[in-house]
Amino acid sequence: MIPHYFTISVLFLSSTLAVAEEIPHLPGTMPLTEQADLADKMMEGLHAYIEEKITQSLEKRPQHWKRDCSSTAAYEKSIKPNRRRFCKVIGVVDSRLPVRMERFGDEDAPALIAETSTYRIHQVRWPVLDGVWGEGLLLEPKGEPRAEVIALPDADQTPEQLVGLAPGVVNEAQFARRLVENGFRVVVPVLIDRSDHWSGNVTVAWTGQPHREWIYRQAYHMGRHIIGYEVQKILAVVDWYKQRAGDKAKIGVAGYGEGGLLAFYAAAVDPRIDVCLVSGYLESRQRTWQEPLYRNVWGLLHEFGDAEIATLIAPRSLIVEHSVAPAVQGPPPVRPGRRGGAAGSLHTPAFDSVQAEFRRIAKLLPPDFQRRQLIAGTDGQTVGPASLRALQQFAHMLGSEAAMKLSDKLPLDRRKNFDPTVRQQHQVQELERHVQHLVRTSERTRERFFSLTTAAGPQALGLFTAQTPRYRQYLWEEVLGKLDDPLLPPRPRSRQIYDREKWVGYDVVLDVYPQVFAWGVLLLPKDLKPGEKRPVVVCQHGRNGLPKHLIEGNTSYHDVAARLAERGFIVFAPHNPYRGEDRYRFLCRKANTIKASLFSFILVQHQQILNWLVNLPQVDAQRIAFYGKSYGGETAVRVPPLLERYCLSICSADFNDWARKVASTDSKYSFMFTIEWEMPYFDMGNTFNYAELAALMLPRPFMVERGHEDPVAPDEWVAYEYAKVRQLYDRLGLSGRTAIEFFNGGHEIHGRGTFVFLHKHLNWPQR
Repeated sequence: MIPHYFTISVLFLSSTLAVAEEIPHLPGTMPLTEQADLADKMMEGLHAYIEEKITQSLEKRPQHWKRDCSSTAAYEKSIKPNRRRFCKVIGVVDSRLPVRMERFGDEDAPALIAETSTYRIHQVRWPVLDGVWGEGLLLEPKGEPRAEVIALPDADQTPEQLVGLAPGVVNEAQFARRLVENGFRVVVPVLIDRSDHWSGNVTVAWTGQPHREWIYRQAYHMGRHIIGYEVQKILAVVDWYKQRAGDKAKIGVAGYGEGGLLAFYAAAVDPRIDVCLVSGYLESRQRTWQEPLYRNVWGLLHEFGDAEIATLIAPRSLIVEHSVAPAVQGPPPVRPGRRGGAAGSLHTPAFDSVQAEFRRIAKLLPPDFQRRQLIAGTDGQTVGPASLRALQQFAHMLGSEAAMKLSDKLPLDRRKNFDPTVRQQHQVQELERHVQHLVRTSERTRERFFSLTTAAGPQALGLFTAQTPRYRQYLWEEVLGKLDDPLLPPRPRSRQIYDREKWVGYDVVLDVYPQVFAWGVLLLPKDLKPGEKRPVVVCQHGRNGLPKHLIEGNTSYHDVAARLAERGFIVFAPHNPYRGEDRYRFLCRKANTIKASLFSFILVQHQQILNWLVNLPQVDAQRIAFYGKSYGGETAVRVPPLLERYCLSICSADFNDWARKVASTDSKYSFMFTIEWEMPYFDMGNTFNYAELAALMLPRPFMVERGHEDPVAPDEWVAYEYAKVRQLYDRLGLSGRTAIEFFNGGHEIHGRGTFVFLHKHLNWPQR
């Protein structure tokens, strides 16, 4: 007897097959039966995929390490490449200025701002980088110091609060004061805080970005980081301590919250730091993408979790205190006239997460190789920050058995009308000026990285193109991020969705990775003859667009895909997943943690699209062109330069000076004043601007389409950047293979000169 459920299954399968057979679809493909919104489904799959890759990063990190624990010297040598890469991604790449510690003041704010019977407090500053100074307080005991310490408050605490000169931190948490009262010399630097007062430009706009995000967004694109800048300020103090006390000096760093992160990172970078106390920071970083944007570090989880960073400190000492973390619920509330910052929050992690990450250190190092301790309350309760037990252990590891008692007597500030917001303004604007100098001089920096200056003539073309593969590799792997999973068989599915006078259109879906697919609309001219092969134009939509917007009903695209199909071209309009505002931005944010970006997905999707297109019987595989507008224009200078099966690329409504567009703080055109917080690519400003990206198209044709009124950038930026492209093509004997068309219009497809360019270089007669 046949089971009842089997009968139902057969009936259901037969019904499904019958429906599938009724769906008109492209020969050589399976019917596409998916009823869900394909854009939403694509985004869901991409998020699921990248979250799985983040999970897998834990087991893949060991391949980047070759620890030799046979001796301290051998260990330091073995981790040197990891430390070098860590320094790069947090932006510790600039040489510091000669060390100096200045006590400064005037009649209203004397250098000696407070004194007790056992210690003195000075306001100090010290040079770090050109135009960048550290600033804070120097606490000096009146006797010989037991050791040298850098005490780091949370970002929203001032040095004065950590010393008891100002309210806001309870006595027991004033660990800088406790340290100096017990005989330690202490420097307490000012950190960039989370307010938004100075985030913006009075001549352009003010933003609601926290100061840390304001610096991060401009610095990240220039290969720097708010984290790296503040680590440099800490290391400049280490320089001073070493100069003052010599090699015998014992140096410790202790920090809470954001200061805990900085203490941890500084100790990982600099072996001269003997002991590190981290309070309210260390835990699993697998969901670091949920934290504020200014904690985004390129490729962090690719090589470094907190346990791996702890091994950069080894064999030096580490204390981790499980304390209540600073509570941050996103950027400051948006005020009138300001634009908000990126989402992201901080909270106190569960003790299990802290303990698991701390125990993971022991799996990476042999027993007794590093002195370390995890301090928490009963049953994993929080303690501190900077509890007596943690500070006693800190002192012990620095070679002191100080009792670490804390008096009830608070120092009194002698300064009149001291305003810490003025000091914060100086600190924020110094960093901004430093980054903006990098932006302004980035053209020369890129010229040293990838010179567009070349000799003229046919032989020069061969020499130039011979070097481009290594730049393509660098762009893909180090700037955009390359996913290394093998592509799945495409398993194409389709369904007919258009039937027009001159062409027919199909939705097409191709598998890429598990849960990841490519989707687009294929337009086939009806006058195709059996065995005929025609050129293809891949038409790419912009931000928040869909393939249909290129075909019908969108005024900025002017039905470009349909018009090209009417001219006899085969057209494919893929969906790129920059749709849904923060939905795709958080996809990029997640991807950044494993050294990838939004374009890491877009590139593999286009690889699979090309794999499928070249095998269609109607397609001439040597004549597949790309034409993208807006974010699709951004795609036009990132994807075809890397995927050489694209024989031509047209960038519409996007081409500009990308470093200024992303990172400048003096222009209304800059992304610094918009919601596009995913636009910075780490260190791209020093390596590739649009001229360098276009150069990777050589010797293939490349064109720019530009409306005079397009708010993406001014004509001057576009013309100047394109002039470098034109000069390169001219000098290499390829004058006819590049063009720019300016037209009276805005952020839109024009479809005049670009059509002529397509017909010419795809060798297709105009109709």
